[in-house]
Amino acid sequence: MLKNKAFHFNDFNKICNILNSVTKMDIRLIDKDGQTLLQLVQHSLPAVLQNVDDSYTIHDTLKKHSSNSFYYYINSFGLEYIASGIWKNRTFYGSILIGPFLSSIPDIAFISDVISKNKLPVSERKQLQEFYTSISVISSNDSNSIGDLLVNMCRHTHIDSQLITSDIVKPALNREQTKTNIAESKDIIEYRYQFEKKIMNAITKGDKDEIDSLSKEFNSILNLSDRIPESPIRSAKNLSLVMNTLCRIATEKADVHPIYIHNISEKFAILIERAPNLPHLKKLNIVMIYEYCDIVKILSTRHYSPIVKKAVNYIHLNLENPLTLNNIAATIHVTPSHLSRKFKSDTNMNIIDYINQKRIEEAKLHLQRDHTSITEIAFLVGFNDLNYFSRVFKKFTSQTPSQYMNGKSNE
Repeated sequence: MLKNKAFHFNDFNKICNILNSVTKMDIRLIDKDGQTLLQLVQHSLPAVLQNVDDSYTIHDTLKKHSSNSFYYYINSFGLEYIASGIWKNRTFYGSILIGPFLSSIPDIAFISDVISKNKLPVSERKQLQEFYTSISVISSNDSNSIGDLLVNMCRHTHIDSQLITSDIVKPALNREQTKTNIAESKDIIEYRYQFEKKIMNAITKGDKDEIDSLSKEFNSILNLSDRIPESPIRSAKNLSLVMNTLCRIATEKADVHPIYIHNISEKFAILIERAPNLPHLKKLNIVMIYEYCDIVKILSTRHYSPIVKKAVNYIHLNLENPLTLNNIAATIHVTPSHLSRKFKSDTNMNIIDYINQKRIEEAKLHLQRDHTSITEIAFLVGFNDLNYFSRVFKKFTSQTPSQYMNGKSNE
């Protein structure tokens, strides 16, 4: 029995590595008892999703069907998976699980539905949005093809392939050309470093207008990838990963909380690796830099005093929880009166108005969906009193929640 287990583990370990390389998706090898033997995972699940374990549900379903079946599974969070059982002589040894992936683009409405259906904290919206955006979106035809491939790979013993290559032709060494290339590369590299500093300064200020004026220079920067003719896409991806790191550093200088920087940085690292060609990669660079600018505009505490920075970060990360001047002051170890004065001085708002404004911004996203009652939305974003929610909503939008919802429905 142990011999069979070892055989299956070694054989399907190789299969999992192949599937991970081809699909660029997370792969897990699971034994018959639901224990993970191997996981090739690129995505870090947000904290609110880490207790979700669908392996037992998937296992039970696979056991009840024929050995040539694959299971297309969607959980309550909209995460999609494909799994196939590992069988030998009608004995179920485990399964290979591919995913998560999505079959539709995770827009704001998608994230709002996930939050409301699963009663997740609204303060997790940004992290959830970064996570879902990093996941592959594939068509139904592609998912069926992946299922067919998985079934066939699980039903056959793995055979190690042998590579055959053509003869390598070595280029003749041209010393004069080499000197010219070195001089040209020096100019390009110096130019790229100057350009990167401009980008970082613009991101730290959240200045998208400056990014617009600099965007015309992106093509020149990425042309450095052409210096390695045999692998331009790899070289360009390396430069994009460097740019992602620089964006991260620039955003940190703007005093954005590390949790938001980590999520956006991880998302774009995955998207860069998945970029299929140079035009797509160039567009992705622009999108990435704009998104870092947006996060600075929304979440930067750069111009706030240390006390107000702590208060703002605490509010953003606990929006759905009870928030009062007194409990925030106690959490960051200052007196309520001192916090109140500093907050008003730094933000031109009192702390309760700031909290309510952020909650109303979140509520508007849910009201646009028209899938959840106004009462549920009020509780979801941290209001315990529907009448108070309605008054606050009208204060910031000049409309009642019902009027806002009906207006969006008509649009």
